[in-house]
Amino acid sequence: MTASLSTHVLDTAAGRPAPGVRVELYRAGELVAQGDTDADGRVRDLADGIEPGAYELVFHPPSRFFRRVALEVVLESGHHHVPLLVSPYGCASYRGS
Repeated sequence: MTASLSTHVLDTAAGRPAPGVRVELYRAGELVAQGDTDADGRVRDLADGIEPGAYELVFHPPSRFFRRVALEVVLESGHHHVPLLVSPYGCASYRGS
């Protein structure tokens, strides 16, 4: 079985999606996928058909304070959705559906 990953970024200070945010996916320090969020703040198919395992998901959000947000995630078989909520002074993530 393989894994897939999608994401979206919400600018909680502005109360809207964050378009044009660079998102990267690394495995063992090697870039395996990248994309920019669309007008709805989404990267619908960041990675598809990847091997399950440990990855680093890196966002480059539109924040004067948070220049790079990195999450270490373990992707099992199946689809995963990992959003980022960001403002100038805080950020949060969760495992979406």
